[in-house]
Amino acid sequence: MALTINSDTVLTAPVPSATVMVVRDAPQGLEVLLVRRHGNSGVLGGVHVFPGGKLDAADHQVDPSALDRSPGDCAAGLNEPGLDHGTALGLHVAALRETFEESGLLLGQVHRVDLAQRVRELTAAGTAFATALQQLGCAVSTASVWPWSRWVTPRVPSVTNKRFDTRFFVAAAPFGQEAEHCAFEATEAVWLAPRRALERYWAGEIDLAPPQIMSLCQLGHLRTAADVMTTARSRPPALIEPEPFDVDGVRVICYPGDPAHSVAQRVWSGPTRLAYRNQRFEADGGLAALLA
Repeated sequence: MALTINSDTVLTAPVPSATVMVVRDAPQGLEVLLVRRHGNSGVLGGVHVFPGGKLDAADHQVDPSALDRSPGDCAAGLNEPGLDHGTALGLHVAALRETFEESGLLLGQVHRVDLAQRVRELTAAGTAFATALQQLGCAVSTASVWPWSRWVTPRVPSVTNKRFDTRFFVAAAPFGQEAEHCAFEATEAVWLAPRRALERYWAGEIDLAPPQIMSLCQLGHLRTAADVMTTARSRPPALIEPEPFDVDGVRVICYPGDPAHSVAQRVWSGPTRLAYRNQRFEADGGLAALLA
C-alpha cells in the first residue's frame, strides 16, 4: 500500500510521543521488532513501525517509590534543555507502556507467566500502566529504555496530517518473553535484521515511513543488542527536524548535513535525503545507499 503524500500545513503543535526500537540477538545477528499497523489506522495505516504512541497524562503520574531512576536522571538522558522532569519521566513510561500495549513485551521485567496477563487485566479495568506494575510488585524500569534520537515532524508533514515530537528509544528484548501484536492496532509483529527490513522494503514486501527507514540504516551498522545499547549511552540523542520540499512534483525530505538543510552538521553516516519515487521513499544511490 503506497503512502499518501501530504502538502497541507499543520498549525497545531507537535504531540509528545515515544517509540521503541526493541532489539535482540538472533543466530544470524541483530534483529529489531516491527509491528504492522492496521490498514484503517489514522496514522501510517499498513506501515511497519516500531512500537510507540503519544504521551498520556497518566504517564506522568508515577509513585516515586516505583521508579528505578529519578525523573532528573530521565531528563539527563534525553538531553533537552528546558524539558521538565515530569515530562521526561512520562516519555520513558510512555515508551514502556506503548511497547507493552503493541507487542506484549514488558521491558525490564523478569519473566513471569502470569505477569503480562495481570497487567492487561488491571489496565483494562482502568488502572494506569505504571500503577499496575507497582501493584504487582514490579519496578517501573525506565533504565531499560535509552534515548536514541528525537524526531520533530515539520509543519508540512510528508506522510501524515499530524505533527509529532517523538523520542526514539532503544531497548534489549526481555529474555523469555514472546512478542505478540495488539489485535486492535496491528496485524503483525515481526523480528527482522535491520538490513533485511530495508531489503524487504525495497522489494515492495513491506512499507516503511522515513523515520523507520533512516533509523534502520543506523541500526544496520551494529552487530549486537549490546552494541546498540552501548552506542545509545555513548552520545546524546540526535535531534532530527526533517525539512521537506518539492522538486518537479517529487517530495524530497532532507536531514541535518544535507546541502539543502538548515543544519550543516551531519548527525549520522549515510544518506541525508529521501525522495518519493516509485511509490516509496528512495535514497540517492538506491538500496545500496541505504545499506552502505
